[in-house]
Amino acid sequence: MRRRPTILTAAAGIVAAASLLLTGCVAGEGAASGATNSAGVTKGGTLNIDFATYNPLSLVIKKEGWLEKALKKQDITVNWVQSAGSNKANEALRSGAIDVGSTAGSAALLARSNGSQIKTIDIYSQPEWSAIVVGPNSTITSVKDLKGKQVAGTKGTDPYFFLLQALEANGLSAKDVTIQNLQHADGWAALQNGSVDAWSGLDPIMANAEKSGAKLVYRNVKFNTYGFLNATESFLDSKPDVAQTVVNTYEYARAWAEKHPDETAKILSDVAGIDPAVATTVITERTNLDVSNIPGKAQLAVLKKVGPIFVESGDVKSQTDIDKALDSLLDPTFAKKADPSAIGG
Repeated sequence: MRRRPTILTAAAGIVAAASLLLTGCVAGEGAASGATNSAGVTKGGTLNIDFATYNPLSLVIKKEGWLEKALKKQDITVNWVQSAGSNKANEALRSGAIDVGSTAGSAALLARSNGSQIKTIDIYSQPEWSAIVVGPNSTITSVKDLKGKQVAGTKGTDPYFFLLQALEANGLSAKDVTIQNLQHADGWAALQNGSVDAWSGLDPIMANAEKSGAKLVYRNVKFNTYGFLNATESFLDSKPDVAQTVVNTYEYARAWAEKHPDETAKILSDVAGIDPAVATTVITERTNLDVSNIPGKAQLAVLKKVGPIFVESGDVKSQTDIDKALDSLLDPTFAKKADPSAIGG
């Protein structure tokens, strides 16, 4: 489905505070259970899927119980696993702890380039969820001022790659700063206690930090690489009907969230433990839900710019690995068939 190109910069960059850790099932749990009959309908078993505060649609779906209702007739149990960041979602996908997980586009490309057997089956948002953040009293006013400084960032996530792109765009590289690899909430804590000079932040923690006086000294929505919904290839091969139900549910949730921004912000506020006004800022000002859900040219254009930076930073061995991943990561099949009407409210 095509959507209006308007950008509601509305929320997504959303990771829970320090208490948000990846939890969930043992690797591969539920993978062996459930079988697809001759009619292509899966019966029984468990769908292991993540929810994350940087993915507001996942929070809405979990809260409203739409997946549980849609899969009940197939006797499929839904097991929700919390992701504290794209890196954690990728770890869970690689280990088989989840079948479907949400990440930034950059993180999905990184994982696929390094051998993770995942496919992107839906685009859930175009967020502006990353920026370079400094403390209230910092004298840093630009990216160039970061030279020689300590900067917190979570490797394998969009804020980390946002930082690398921001440095390159301003004539610097990762070698010009010292990057402290800290999970998102810990990066904000490090900025507060003075152990780093800057933090490449992620919403909603970043929006909450602003409320405490933190300053965003560099923003660039083009350096944010969309919200990707990914699934393991083994899951897509064995349970394509369940994968389609997941995508259908995501598209139903998108329409609901666009019509109910206040309720969506309330759900985010409750899950992330942040002020409702901050959650509203994230939902209404820093994420665009009104984008095409079909993985394709728009995402490839962004990822092609990010790929060489992965190689330069040593996060991926070669450009050949990047190119292979770009050719195989996106699977638009399910998004093209998305049918929100198949999901009951």
